[in-house]
Amino acid sequence: MKHISVLLDETLNGLSIQPTGTYVDATLGGGGHAAGILSRLTSGKLLGFDQDLFALEQTKVRLGEYHNKVELIHANFSQLQVELATRHIQQVDGIVMDIGVSSFQLDDPARGFSYHHDAPLDMRMDPTQALTAAEIVNTYEADQLKTLFTTGEVPFTNRLVEEILRVRAVQPISTTFELVDVVQSVAPRVEKQKRHPARLVFQALRLETNQELLVLSQAIEQALTLLRIGGRLAIITFHSLEDRIVKQAFVKASSLDIPQGVPIATKGMQADFKLITKKPIVPSANELSTNPRAKSAKLRIIERVQ
Repeated sequence: MKHISVLLDETLNGLSIQPTGTYVDATLGGGGHAAGILSRLTSGKLLGFDQDLFALEQTKVRLGEYHNKVELIHANFSQLQVELATRHIQQVDGIVMDIGVSSFQLDDPARGFSYHHDAPLDMRMDPTQALTAAEIVNTYEADQLKTLFTTGEVPFTNRLVEEILRVRAVQPISTTFELVDVVQSVAPRVEKQKRHPARLVFQALRLETNQELLVLSQAIEQALTLLRIGGRLAIITFHSLEDRIVKQAFVKASSLDIPQGVPIATKGMQADFKLITKKPIVPSANELSTNPRAKSAKLRIIERVQ
């Protein structure tokens, strides 16, 4: 399983890891961030979450040397509070979330995430769930598809939806290349010149298939609640839709919630959280030279102060 962790040192340093602390890797993936955290723990513990059973099985091997201080959990990170509560954990010292698709998921043609490989149109991060990208493409109503692709910032949404409806009326769109053909047939020439026209289409479908934006918001809310004083939450995103959610949540958490027009003296008052990163941390030129997929990554960190 090939996977290069993005912004690894920046994330580990930003978490300000305590050797005896309790930490959560909410999106375990290839286990790079988890291994980094575990290497800095003495009597501390890490709980690693992933909804992908294959990732858990592979990462269990990678983290074998730390077996006495790591627990792997098959669950989506929107279940943070529930899963930790069942283990009698109410607060933790740090949480990391690396949002998006892992390299090994993209590179496995059978998963259907990539428009570069012909495969069943799947895109499920948790292969046990029912909804697939193919079901979305072939069963969603026109308005649903337009909302999905408009939210995903696909610039030729209307033409794309019309063509999907036309094609699927004759035969279901079942594979990645069948969908790519549909996209290529309606994408403006300017879009083809800038980048692969299916890029945003596949991203929008992946987000919908896995409900990624919704569960990200839910996970952030739970993570902030779980942090003890001094605890930090570090989140790495890879596109503007995710980063906007993280930025807005962090700004809200680190601001005083005072109703407009209410005359309250704020001197000496502070919010429960403070931003550690006023601006996101991005990969260095050196990291980009060895891992081009890190290009769009942004790291934001927040700390609970009271």
